[in-house]
Amino acid sequence: MIRRFKRKQESKKYYRVNERIYALTLRVLDSFGKQIGILPKFEALKKAREEGLDLVEVAPKAIPPVAKIIDFKKFLYQEKKKKKEEKRKSKISETKEVRLGPFMNNHDLQVMIRRAESFLNDNDKVRLVVKFAGRQITHPEFGHEIIRKVINSLGKISKVERDAHLEGRQLIALLTPEKTAKNPPKSTYEEKNQEISRQEVQSN
Repeated sequence: MIRRFKRKQESKKYYRVNERIYALTLRVLDSFGKQIGILPKFEALKKAREEGLDLVEVAPKAIPPVAKIIDFKKFLYQEKKKKKEEKRKSKISETKEVRLGPFMNNHDLQVMIRRAESFLNDNDKVRLVVKFAGRQITHPEFGHEIIRKVINSLGKISKVERDAHLEGRQLIALLTPEKTAKNPPKSTYEEKNQEISRQEVQSN
């Protein structure tokens, strides 16, 4: 018996654009999110055409619905980019290993540094491993120097979780991605609309 599994499809958000917008009255924002005002749909469409842009309904459940005058293709690209970034940030962190030699030449070292940088940018931890062969173990200082160079090169995007230490014939250090301060979450268009409505009620 063959079992067929349906691939889970991501729900795509649908936007009404220009003449496809049903609402006759809209709260209109410019491309910077600044409120233009509550306008009839035909007037909002005229304003968008004059600027060579589209009228996009971004909050259909608001009262009245919120529409934004923007370049729709550029808007979709930015939305896709934003989702990709959110997916990357939500990725479960793994530990990736980068193997080094105590007497690596500069070219090979730079290749390994770029590999470690790629892992860190993917939000993964990096385990630096210098393996000593034969009598190389009698000169661990060369391994420490190699790891020091890697750590210094990656200092802006990582921090040392565990300093270099010997485990048998291997010198090991652990780097973790440096987390930048997160910006506070932006309000949705619905929340903006509710806030604007509250202000209007209070002013009346």
